[in-house]
Amino acid sequence: MTFKLPSVGQLKEAGDRIGIDLDDERAATIRNFLGPFVDAYNLVGALPEPLPPVKYPRTPGYRPTGADNRWGAWFVKTRIEGARRGPLAGKTVAIKDTIAIAGVPMMNGASVLEGYIPDIDATVVTRLLDAGATILGKTVCEYFSYAGGSATSAAGVVESPRNPGYTPGGSSTGSAAVVAAGEVDIALGGDQAGSIRIPASYSGVVGLKPTYGLVPYSGIMSIEATIDHTGPMTADVATNALALEALAGEDGLDPRQRNVKTARYTDALGASAKGLKIALVREGFGQFDSEPDVDAAVRAAARRLERLGARVVEVSIPWHAYAVPIWGPLTLEGSFRVFQTNGTGTNVEGLYSTSLAAALAGWRRRANEFPPTIAVALLLSQYAETHYHGRYYAKAQNLRRSLRAAYDAVLAEHDLLLMPTTRMKTSKIPPPDAPFEAIMKHSWENIANTCGANVTGHPAISIPCGLSDARPVGLMLMAKHWNETALYRAAHAFERAGDWRTMGPDRTAPRRKRRT
Repeated sequence: MTFKLPSVGQLKEAGDRIGIDLDDERAATIRNFLGPFVDAYNLVGALPEPLPPVKYPRTPGYRPTGADNRWGAWFVKTRIEGARRGPLAGKTVAIKDTIAIAGVPMMNGASVLEGYIPDIDATVVTRLLDAGATILGKTVCEYFSYAGGSATSAAGVVESPRNPGYTPGGSSTGSAAVVAAGEVDIALGGDQAGSIRIPASYSGVVGLKPTYGLVPYSGIMSIEATIDHTGPMTADVATNALALEALAGEDGLDPRQRNVKTARYTDALGASAKGLKIALVREGFGQFDSEPDVDAAVRAAARRLERLGARVVEVSIPWHAYAVPIWGPLTLEGSFRVFQTNGTGTNVEGLYSTSLAAALAGWRRRANEFPPTIAVALLLSQYAETHYHGRYYAKAQNLRRSLRAAYDAVLAEHDLLLMPTTRMKTSKIPPPDAPFEAIMKHSWENIANTCGANVTGHPAISIPCGLSDARPVGLMLMAKHWNETALYRAAHAFERAGDWRTMGPDRTAPRRKRRT
């Protein structure tokens, strides 16, 4: 595509949009000065891009239907064989459809992206293949991954294999479903408000949101660069730790990564929970939206950890209640800026997808296709930018340090924080003609306990800890930055202590209490 010298009229139109008044004479003067810049743009357009190499052969795949896609979880099925040897040899993987696989369609649940085919492999895709994994396809996610339920994706509704007719949780809906159904060993999810941990909780699987920056986000479609996370979803803790070993570490392309600290996470497997100091966070329980049986099941899980030798103390972290208010302007306005730049987003060095920017360029002409979640976010963000000029986004970025400090103060004396992953169990999927209010409630009701770790960057894991009314309940643990090892140690000890499907609500709470 040739970059053309703007006309006098086009310059005057650009001035109107940014508040610069131009008459014909001044516009013509400026136009005469732009020639070298136009030449520079065209030179940039002609130079080859240093994109990461695509190392493994694949086909575009196909859109499965009927019995080939029983739960609606698969967006595309293909088969990409990785290295012949490696720690993940023999393991099968599904990739959330926010993540680029070169030559394989990607739409991130959005009708406005349908037909887009990436030209790069995300770093996480290459790392899984280098470790010997076999990728079986891409999984359905919510529209631009902007919902915690399963009612917005243009690729179709995903049902829970454990509870048909109910949501597997979002936005990584398909990834949770294919793991719960036993169709793959590992699925990758994305997490900006809980979108790995929410579906892990609802679907009875293990989901890890790693420390911010531990796993490179290069080649993955962003929501807001300061809260973007990707990580593994698995049926068990050991496989999750093995997957993280393959995924973690700097790639030299992702500006989110800084002073990354990795570990051999599988070394934590089999270790005793004895001596672990765990803080049960009071504000994660007993809230207006908390279901009593969920609280009871998670408290019973805390008692089980005590019996395994951990010391569990109830604490208060008042700032936890501010997580959603801080997350709101930070995420809504941050994602609006990503939309405004057609997915390129930030003024930082890193890997950019020019093909994605081109594919997104026409979204304004098709904005009426957006579901309520996207419409609300864009309308409120446009209003906030017009009338408040980024003030609340900026303040939310500053306040995240206060929330981080509040968690860190407790983690300075404890190894882990403990609370329900979601304060409610999975709910029925709204029908296609559901009212606006029902779609919104279904989409965003479940982020209250999860989004805090996105704001602060702490690692957090959701593990299944029981059933109530035949629906899974998730236990969430948070740790210090870079201390995924502690998460796996506690989670694996809990998992080995008994089948979570035989566990249920228990009204007994940890005995010791302390206020922080």
